[in-house]
Amino acid sequence: MNYRHAYHAGNFADVMKHALMALVIEHLKKKEKPFFWLDTHGGTGLSDLAGIEAGKTGEAAQGITRLLALPEKPFSLAPYLDTLARLRTLHGASAYPGSPLLARALMRPGDRLMACELHPQDGEALRRLFSRDMDTRISIMDGYQAIRAFLPPKERRGGILIDPPFENRDEFDQLWQALLDVRSRWPTGTLMLWYPVKDPSLSGALIERFVSEGPAKTLLTELHVMGSEDAGRFAGSGLIIVNPPYRLDEEASSLLGWLASHLAQGPGARARIEWLRT
Repeated sequence: MNYRHAYHAGNFADVMKHALMALVIEHLKKKEKPFFWLDTHGGTGLSDLAGIEAGKTGEAAQGITRLLALPEKPFSLAPYLDTLARLRTLHGASAYPGSPLLARALMRPGDRLMACELHPQDGEALRRLFSRDMDTRISIMDGYQAIRAFLPPKERRGGILIDPPFENRDEFDQLWQALLDVRSRWPTGTLMLWYPVKDPSLSGALIERFVSEGPAKTLLTELHVMGSEDAGRFAGSGLIIVNPPYRLDEEASSLLGWLASHLAQGPGARARIEWLRT
């Protein structure tokens, strides 16, 4: 699966990922001390849903566009949707923020963001987007190497989003190695590992590895918009969260259940939330 973000911006996977990321960051803001956030695969940071790339797939129509058209939404979506509305006043009505821009908009002055992107053109676009932000650093490098280079942070509190494009067949193995690297350097940070539910045998193998070998306090969250019997279909989106904030499991259960009902694309739509290790 090649997940170049411009083609998939605003789809159901973005809605799920960004809504949960917003909740995690809101929890971090409950303490006054600054925190650090690392985005290992930052992309360009901003997409135009009316642009050529997004228009080729039309995936936003079944994601953020469909969500915004609903008359009532749960309170747990407010951090995500309020921040999106604020960013659209700055960047246009068809703008959709990538994870780094959304995270930065949720963060406070003094909280520090590090975002990485390996693709040279995308990395330069990300740099331009944050060129005047003194609390943000952009590095054009492999995100997995950034874990070794920049952790642990001086703040000692915060989180990491690992959201690769899944261009490589060994990406699930790389996610596992990333977990080991993060845990050896920053065991108290909140780690969010994103993966597509496209081939259940691959994502299932990763989940089983967490069950048997993973760290304590590991929460599984998945949003399925259709059944996943056909291994060729992009049926769902998953986030494995290590060291989640207190009661995030309850918030995720309610939120993802609601999203499964309202963003369903076929039979078998459902939410899955369970502790892999407690």
